[in-house]
Amino acid sequence: MIDSDGYRPNVGIILSRNDGRLLWARRIGQDAWQFPQGGIQHKESPEEAMYRELSEEVGLQPEHVEVAGATKDWLRYRLPKRFIRRNRKPVCIGQKQIWFMLRLTGSESDVRLDYCNKPEFDTWRWVDYWYPLNDVVPFKRSVYERALRELAPLVFPEGAPPEPAPYPGGLVISKP
Repeated sequence: MIDSDGYRPNVGIILSRNDGRLLWARRIGQDAWQFPQGGIQHKESPEEAMYRELSEEVGLQPEHVEVAGATKDWLRYRLPKRFIRRNRKPVCIGQKQIWFMLRLTGSESDVRLDYCNKPEFDTWRWVDYWYPLNDVVPFKRSVYERALRELAPLVFPEGAPPEPAPYPGGLVISKP
């Protein structure tokens, strides 16, 4: 499903612990880390897609999490030209995402990367709140930053942890 502007509707999932650390997962067979995410299927709401993706990618069920909130609007990123499949119609130039902030209410042992037949991730870990901005592929970085900034008050009602320091070239580096 691609919209008229060439963006595929998608959900992003940020899973937090009580201490504000976030679940960070490595794509299977790659040195690429990201938050769980996935496409919204035909006639599926963003919330329904989020629960389906949560189950497929990390094995968590609705009873294992609490939804703290979601981004107000779609956040978009464009794919690098090398990833655009021009032979498919309609052409997908990127993704538009609704991001959800979840709190783990179950146990860490409930996280199961092998829950589905074709796993997306081969390992995961807990990271500091701003860490993903240093580690995600560059073309997703601005969407991650916008989602983390918008959703930070849901995790840190009294103020988010110190923000990452600017780094030349537009990247960010978290302070120790």
